[in-house]
Order: sequence, then structure tokens, then C-alpha cells
Amino acid sequence: AAQTFRVSGCDLWRHLTMQPKFLGVMCLALAVSGTFVATNAFTVALHSCAGVGRGLRTTVGTNQYFAREVARQQTSGLGMPSSSSGFVAASVASAVMVAALCRSASKRSRACSARKDQRTLLHANPIATFETTMGTFKAEIYLEEMPITASNFIDLSKKGFYNGLHFHRVIPNFMAQFGCPNAKDPTSRRAGTGGPSGGTSYTNLADGSTVTRNRGGCIPDELTAKISNEPGTFSMANTGQPNSGGSQFFINVKHNSFLDWFDKSTPSKHPVFGKVTENYDLVVAITKVRTSQDRPNEPIKMESITIEGL
Repeated sequence: AAQTFRVSGCDLWRHLTMQPKFLGVMCLALAVSGTFVATNAFTVALHSCAGVGRGLRTTVGTNQYFAREVARQQTSGLGMPSSSSGFVAASVASAVMVAALCRSASKRSRACSARKDQRTLLHANPIATFETTMGTFKAEIYLEEMPITASNFIDLSKKGFYNGLHFHRVIPNFMAQFGCPNAKDPTSRRAGTGGPSGGTSYTNLADGSTVTRNRGGCIPDELTAKISNEPGTFSMANTGQPNSGGSQFFINVKHNSFLDWFDKSTPSKHPVFGKVTENYDLVVAITKVRTSQDRPNEPIKMESITIEGL
């Protein structure tokens, strides 16, 4: 979102109603120039503030804009006053208002930008780097949005759980599945059935609480953030039963919305916890290798996964 502060007509009105000194200036303009003059001056002031939003930052620039607006309204028959004294008073009043509003807007802009930067620093998600025998890709891990699932993945990655495992199921135009400890042997028939040791625990990095895996090594389902299974997203694999996800996940290479936990068209519930940010083409290439029963004929090994930005 743009960080530049914009002054709209509504913002101006709210600001004026909260600033007695501006109302006082307006009353003075009304007394000197009459209601008709002040009304037109206020209209021009609104247009001047709109000009501020488009980049008129100085008093000189604002006055030039005011003069152009006067000429425009005279030409278009909007009835700008002919009284020179009233016109000058209205010009001065409008210039004072606009200058003060510009200063106030500038301060608010700097404050808003500072707060936004602070939020970005506090909530930046970690980045995982995946080193495979086919190349390297990176992904953002959604720790802020999915703290239970993301913390589980980060814990296993930092402990080296995934190092040396192979992609055990890849399907073009669908997904690449990974994370079973039995897939350390790329020919194992048990690949796709394993997970972490039962009863182990890890720290929820968002709130510091301890999460304990059940006796099957599975974690609680985190069906909270409505993030769809779009291309490049990381999603938890499970058996179809509640709370049956452990270490296995898959990377979508197609928008598989029917796998979303909030999609009611199928019973599948696969929460998303990350997304590829660099070298997505490599993931697509992994899904297109030659296979036998969805298992790569030439094993694709994960050398390491490293986490940055915690």
C-alpha cells in the first residue's frame, strides 16, 4: 500500500472540525467577505488540498493552484466574487488553512510510516532455503498466520529431520510430496507412512507455549487462516482423519482449491503454511520427472533446509 499521505475532502472536513483555530479563520473570512465569498474560498481550499495529495508541497505551489482554480471557476461561470477585498481575505484564509493542513498531514504521514515500518519488522515471516540434488529454492513460512503448523516445520528443519530424505510422490500439474522419514531410502515401500516420533514436543514460536505431538507424532489441525492451496504453496499432508498431520507436506503446482479446509466440495482439509518465493520453476520441474507409481525414477534428495529471519 502507498505510504504517501493523501488528503481527501472528507479528511479535510474531519480535520477542520477538530481544529478551533481553523474554524476561527473561516469565521473571519465569512465576516470580511460574506457567505458567498467564503463558500467559494472553501471550495477552492478543498481543491488545493487535493492538489497537495498530488504533490504540491510548498506554499507557493498551493497559491499557484489557488490562482488557477479562481480562473477556472470564473471561466466556467461558477460565480467567483468580484470584490477585491473579499477575494484577498478569502485567499489569505485559504492559504493559511492549506499551509497548516500540509504541516499536519506531513507529521501524520511520518508517524504512519514509522508505525507501518515497525509492524513490518515485528511480523516478518522467516524464509526457508531448500537445497536439493536438483537445485535450490526458497519459501516464506507463515509463522504469523499459522504458528502451530509453521513452528512444527521450523522445529523439524532446525533439528535436521528433513536432511537426506527424498521426494517420494510427485505428480505433474498437481503437487510434489515430501517429509516422510521412511523416504530416506528412496525405494522404501513405506515411504509416505511415517512422521516424527510420538510424544515429542516443540515450542510455538508465536506465543512461547509448548506443543506436544500425539503418540503417532501428529500435531493439532490448525484450521484457522483461510489461505488457499494455490500454486507454490506448502500444505500439510494427512491421512484424511483429524489431527493426522506430522512432518509430511506437499507443494502445489496448481490451484488445488478442493484441498482447502474451508472448501466444502470435498472432505479434504489441508492447511497452507508457506509459499515458494524463489525458483518456483524448480518445484514444477521436480513434478515433471520420470516416475514409477508417482515415485521419481531418479531419486531427488533434500540435502538441507535452513531457516532465516527468526
